[in-house]
Amino acid sequence: MIGERVKKYRKEAGLSMTELADRASVAKSYLSALERNIQTNPSIQFLEKIATVLHIDMNVLLKDESDLDNIHTSNLDNEWQALVREAMDSGVSKDEFKEFLEFNKWKINKK
Repeated sequence: MIGERVKKYRKEAGLSMTELADRASVAKSYLSALERNIQTNPSIQFLEKIATVLHIDMNVLLKDESDLDNIHTSNLDNEWQALVREAMDSGVSKDEFKEFLEFNKWKINKK
């Protein structure tokens, strides 16, 4: 889970939860909830802040190591990768994206 990976890399960096929260300019209570798997769907912006302070790629927080290996061999063409990156960079959450897909399916079925 994301929270477990955040905790792992925070500890490897030798940072307390307070230090990481302060350096990343995020709420310590939210970081704590994430690490305890109470909060399980952090925003891309939140993860970018954490990853920057921890000096790691944000994908390391999103995927476990075996999944990261698969990212590099994925069948997504460059255009799809660019679209996904643009959505992530603009702050679209996974839930919002799923909602859009469901709406689009509904709209197509209404025709």
